[in-house]
Formats: sequence, structure tokens, C-alpha cells
Amino acid sequence: MKTNPPYWINWLLRWLHPSETIEEVEGDLEEMYSYWHQQSGKRRADARYILAVCSVLPPFVRQRKPKHSYTQTSFLHPDMIRNYIIIAFRYLIKNKGYSFLNIGGLAIGMAVSMLIGLWVWNEVSYNKTHNNYNRVAQLWQFVTFETEKVSYNSLPIPLAEELRRNYPDFESVSLSTYTRETILANGDKKFSKTGQYVEPDFIDIMSVKIVAGSANGLKELNSILLSQSLAITLFGDESPVNKLLTLNNKETVKITAVYEDFPSNSSFNEVFFLAPWPLFVSLNPNAKNAVQEWDENSYQIFVKLTDQAQARDVSAKIKDIRMKRENPPPYKPEFFLHPMPKWHLYGDFQNGINTGGLIYFVKLFGMVGIAVLLLACINFMNLSTARSAKRAKEVGIRKTLGSVRRQLVLQFLSESFLMVALAFIISVGFVLLSLPFFNEIAGTSIRFLWLNPLFWIICLGFCLLTSLVSGSYPALYLSSFQPLKVLKGTFKAGRLAATPRKALVIFQFTVSIALVIGIITVYRQIQYAKDRPTGYSQNGLIEVIMNTPELYTHHASIKNDLLSSGAVADFSQSSGSVTDDYGGVTNVYWPGKSPEMHPLLMANRISHEYGRTIGWQVVNGRDFSAQYATDSSAVVLNQAALKLMGLKEPVGTSIRFNNKDYQIIGIVENMIKSNPFEPVAPSFFIINDGSAVNMINIRLAPQLSIREALRKVERVFARYNPSVPFDFKFVDEIYARKFSHEERIGKLSGFFAILAVFISCLGLFGLAAYVAEQRTKEIGIRKVLGATVAQLWMMLSKDFLLLVLVSCMIASPLAFYFLNDWLQNYTYRIQMGADVFILALGIAIVLTLLTVSFQAIKAALMNPVKSLRNE
Repeated sequence: MKTNPPYWINWLLRWLHPSETIEEVEGDLEEMYSYWHQQSGKRRADARYILAVCSVLPPFVRQRKPKHSYTQTSFLHPDMIRNYIIIAFRYLIKNKGYSFLNIGGLAIGMAVSMLIGLWVWNEVSYNKTHNNYNRVAQLWQFVTFETEKVSYNSLPIPLAEELRRNYPDFESVSLSTYTRETILANGDKKFSKTGQYVEPDFIDIMSVKIVAGSANGLKELNSILLSQSLAITLFGDESPVNKLLTLNNKETVKITAVYEDFPSNSSFNEVFFLAPWPLFVSLNPNAKNAVQEWDENSYQIFVKLTDQAQARDVSAKIKDIRMKRENPPPYKPEFFLHPMPKWHLYGDFQNGINTGGLIYFVKLFGMVGIAVLLLACINFMNLSTARSAKRAKEVGIRKTLGSVRRQLVLQFLSESFLMVALAFIISVGFVLLSLPFFNEIAGTSIRFLWLNPLFWIICLGFCLLTSLVSGSYPALYLSSFQPLKVLKGTFKAGRLAATPRKALVIFQFTVSIALVIGIITVYRQIQYAKDRPTGYSQNGLIEVIMNTPELYTHHASIKNDLLSSGAVADFSQSSGSVTDDYGGVTNVYWPGKSPEMHPLLMANRISHEYGRTIGWQVVNGRDFSAQYATDSSAVVLNQAALKLMGLKEPVGTSIRFNNKDYQIIGIVENMIKSNPFEPVAPSFFIINDGSAVNMINIRLAPQLSIREALRKVERVFARYNPSVPFDFKFVDEIYARKFSHEERIGKLSGFFAILAVFISCLGLFGLAAYVAEQRTKEIGIRKVLGATVAQLWMMLSKDFLLLVLVSCMIASPLAFYFLNDWLQNYTYRIQMGADVFILALGIAIVLTLLTVSFQAIKAALMNPVKSLRNE
């Protein structure tokens, strides 16, 4: 019985093998298969047959000449490919300057694109290490103040139990605090670290990886889970499980587990410990009072949905939970789910609509990466086609000797691929060297993806695409030359041959100028917000968090000792930082308030010395003073609150808050306590009535140096709080962090723009060198006839200046459109004027002249006798 080889491999053989010899090859293979089958059996025969077929498929096949027939050598023959590469390599060695410009430009362009690609990968893969990525969500709510919907991820405690009890779409639900800074002590080792208090389901929801101990510890009151890094910091190589820690010098807890650190591209990357929710409630009276309070919105809720549930459908079900209960609040809360895939990139809401967020910059920088790579490819095209006359004779000879166009195209593409391969190797080196610097300005911890197969597949495709894009036009252009004209010396590039090169240069500088305009605009917007009056004095102002019992019980003694030390000018307390708004309320009433008005006002509890300590400016009335016993029922408004209330004679007017009357004693200038790019929120200040304040504000004495004053202040705190390191923050540094996002975007934009401009100038340098070389004879004749160096310089430079002017005319409206749209995200923003575009044009002209002038002046200074003799 005859046995046949696999059908599919025969089909592949007939489809790919040259038709001239297929019958002969197929017959030989069938004979060999029969022999193998008899000797070794079908399985081994099939395997050997498949290998044999693969060996006779292109490009491995050496074509056999049919009898009495001549066949041309295949242009895909390995010998031909090897020949193409050898010729390409020799050409690069022969033209070192040209090769340096092309490979260097490509390497920089590819390095920039790779850096942007790594950054984009890091951003789009945010939180994807969580196993339940597509099923996890955080609860948010829209609340309506006047006609505007505002979004918050702060929620009431009882909502979590309501979801567990009545909504089967939730597989797991967990309450959580926001990330809190806590002092953890193991004997003499004390560290201030951030973490969260959570319910046990948090472990399942966020797929926390336990590496030692048991996560069931979260069900115990006095327990804690540590991250691996914190466990090593506190205990070294010793196992921390079942050992004790002290929290804030107050509570002793047992370590029940160690978990793997959350990665840097996780929303929980600063969570170094997890503690049980009941412990938080027991330590915080406000949380204990809020267990059944539906209108105390101060906590987070994370959920994991069932497999069948969809976030949008579940959001519709839970939307009106609060409004259906008794005594619905006037701000009309609407609960909804914000899925984990949208946390990082789609975190902005405006009037009840998700308007995106960081995704805008991911798309923007992605386009910048593509544009920068295109600039590098354009350099390759321009320099290759510009040097076409030097290779015209080579093309003519090859065509005369029998080369067909597809062979020439493959030869030039081989040169392109060789240059791209060399550029890629260099670009990897650039990326590895620049990653630390890039991570610093981007605020990331990106690593090179050495072990990611997908990364290398993308890189291979990236190289192939780049070589095709950069080499296709030169290959098609050079291979189109007519051999007869070339060899007779009548070949001319044509009047319009330089037009594509000029168009590509215009594209290059359009992108570069647009990026320069972007840098200037971002920088001005940041400076505009930084120069905005803050409403208080930041110089010498520090904050100390009251995170231990000792600071509360000895606060009066600490105050007296600090003031008597000579290191402190003023001392006060407050319910939060001077740089942040914490508590918003709606139950404030004043004369003439409409019943339909339910605005949000920021409530601040302070001590009498607060205004003097921070240096706020009283514009009407007076400040708080301990000399007035009635100030316990007094209130100070900011200008935004006064504008909201519309009081013509505010001082002496009474307002009502929390069922208590307060008399307005003063109006202060607006203080920027939240986003410096947005309007200041209406705020009021009242004297702390015994509620927990958590911040000490200290104004250092100006007559002492900062270092000396801090040394004295530290001694006082060490006297009353010896077991905890003195931890303080400068207010000006906290305020500066408000600009970190915009500054990071500005630095990234500047980094990419500088490289884009450099790549464009690199290409311009090469073109200027080529133009000067082509016009050597003309320059020599002009010098003999009396032309000066300045005239020759202007002659060689004006064409490039014209291209830059055209680029600026194209780039300006495009940049204005996109940047003006970006500025709309900020209420407090600059207006784009003509000066930005004039400055960008000036920078472009200066860079162009500097780039072109070297070659122009070099050509103009050349001895005309030498240039004419060479011609």
C-alpha cells in the first residue's frame, strides 16, 4: 500500500518553488520519501520530508536550469543578497560623512521614538498587573452645586454595606482610606511610610500577592500587612511575620503577612502597608461617628464585579441610592463606577462627563514619536536623492550589464536596511544611556524591556517599517534612471527634481517649529500660574503633621518653648495644610440666600494665630485674636465667599453653619489652596472648637538662617516627642509640587523638541554640504568675478531661509489650534499672542543660519583656482 507525504507540505512546495523545475524536484522528493518510509516509518519520513521541502524553498533553493533553456539568476538568491549587503557596506565606508549623518540622524530619531514608545507602554499598561483589571472599579459620585456637576471619589461608609447586601452584581466590596502617612516603629528603627486601612476583600479585589504569612490578618483588629520593601527596611533578612510594630507611638499591631510591592505603574505604588479597617475606625472618632452617616463623604470604595456585570449597567442601578433614602441632600449625589482601565488615562470629569485626562498626552507624545522618526527618515530620503548624480553612472552600468529594476530596488533597500540596523543598535545604546535622565524628567521608573518578546517583535517590525519608509523613495528614484542618458553624460535631474526635497525640509521644520511654539507656550502657562499671588507668604513657613499623641497633649508647651527659643516668629494650628482644601460643606446660610442655592464652601478650623503665622492679607475688618472671647463664634471669609454671598456690608453680618450662628469679623484675600490654574474656592475660617486639628504651622524667625532655626525647632520637638523623628515640610516646596504635572509635560516636550530640531538641523547640514559641493564651480567663477564671502554666504543660505519661513507659516496656525485647545483646560491661563510665534520663528532662523553657515562659509572661502581645476 502506497503512503503519501502530508498534503499541505506538497501544496506549499508547488506554490513557492520555481515552476521551471518543480516537476523534477517533486519527483526526487517522492522517491526519497518512499525510501525513508521503508527505513524509518511514516512519522520520521514525514519529518524528514518537511525539512527537505523547506530546503528547496526560496531563498534557499539554487535554481536548476531547465534543459536547453537559459534562466536569469533570481534576485532573491542568497548570493545576490550577500552581494547587495557587501556593496552597501562598502558604500557606507567610502562615504563616511554621509553615513555618519544618515545613521546618526536615524539613531537619534529611533531612540526618541523608542523612549516615547516605552513611556506610552508604561502609561497604557498602568494597573494591568492586577489580575482582575477588567472587573475592578472604584465608586465615584457626581454632586450638583448650582447648575454644575462636580465629581468626587469620596463616599460615605454605609454605602459599602448597601452594595454588599442589595446588589448581586458585586462579587467583592472594600472600604478604604486614602493613602495616609504613618510612623512605623520597630524598636529604634522608625520610618514614616504611606499606606491604607482597608477591609479584607481588598486583597481579592486588587489581587495582592502574599509572599509570607496570611492575608486573614486583616480580619483581626490589631494587625498589619507590610510590603516586601518595608519589611526588609524594618527587619532586614529576618522574617517579620508575627512580630510587633508600633503605629504613631500609640497603637501596637502584629504583622500577619508580607505582600509583594505594587509595581511603579500601579495606582497603589505608594501603599507600603495595609491595616484593617476596624483599626482605623477605632483610632479615629470622626470615622466612628460616620459609620451610619450617609452625608459624610470622606472615604474610598473599591469593588470587583461579577463576570457578567458591566460597569455602565451597574452604574445605572446604583445611581440614585442616596436620593431614594430619607432626607436626600440638596446636592443630589449620583453614584457611578469608574472602571480600573480608565483610572490612569481617563481621570478627568467636567460637568458630569468624562473628558479624558492623561490619554491626551499619550496620544500627543505618540504622534510626536512618529513625527520625530519621520524627520529622521526624511533626512535619509533627502540625502540619498540629493546624491543621486553621484550614483547615476553606477545605476547606468548595472542596467547595461543586465540588472533589472527590481534588483536595483532591492539593492538600495538593502543599503537602507543595513543603515537602519546599525542605527537601531546605536539607538538602543542611546536609550540605555538616557533612561535614567528620561525617568527623572518624566517622573517614571521605566526599564528597558529586555525579556519581553512582544517588544522585540515590535522592534523588528519597527526596523523593517523604518527601512521601507526611509529607503523606498530613494530606491524607486535611483532605479528609474535611463542608462543611455547616464552613460552619454546627458542625464540631468530636472528642474523639479529638488521639489520633493524642499517639501520634505518644509515638513521637518514645520514639526520642529510647532514643537518649539509648544515649549514656549507650556513654559509661559506654568510661569503665569507660578506668578499668581498666593494670598499668603511662603518664605520660612513650615508644616508639621500632628501624628502622635505627644504632639496633641504637649502642644501648648511646644508652642511656648518654640516662641521662647528665638527660632520661631509665629506658631498656629489648622485642620489641614495651607496648600490644600480638605472639607467642603453645603449647610451654610446667610441673609438673602436663595432656597435653591446649595453651593460648596470650604470649611477651615484654625487657631487664633493662624492668619498672622501664614501672613494672609485682611482687606476688610480684622483678624482673629485671642483677646476677643467672642471670636469662638466669629468667622472670616475669603473674597470668593464674599462674592458668592453678595453681601454689601459683610463685617458684622451673621451667617449660620452647623446650626450655630457666626458673626463675620473680616475678609481676607483669596488664598490658593488647591489647583493654581483654577479659580479659588469660596472658603471660611472659624476657630477650632476642640475638633481634631492635625497640622502645626510654624513661621521661622527671619533673623536666623534656615539651618540654625530648624536645628533649634528640632530640639524642642525632640524634647516632647523623642521617639519620633522630626518630620516637617516647607510650604513653598509643597506648593511647587502643584506644578509637577505641567512641568513634567513641559520637560518632556522640551526634550523631544530639542531632539527633533537637532535631527532637522542634521539633515539641513547634510543638504547644505551637498548644495555647496554641487555649486563648487559656480562659487569659483563668482569669486573670480569679484563676489564677496558675504554675498556667497547669502546666496547659499537664502533658499534654506525661505523654506523655514514657509514652514513657520504652516506651523503657526496648526500650533495655535492645538495649543489653544489645550489651554482651555485651565481657567487661569495665558492668551496666545504673536510674540510666541515671532520668537519661534527667530529661533528657527538662527538655528538655520548656524547650521547652513558652516558649509556656506567653507565653500565661499575655498580657493577658486582649486575649485575650477577640480572641475
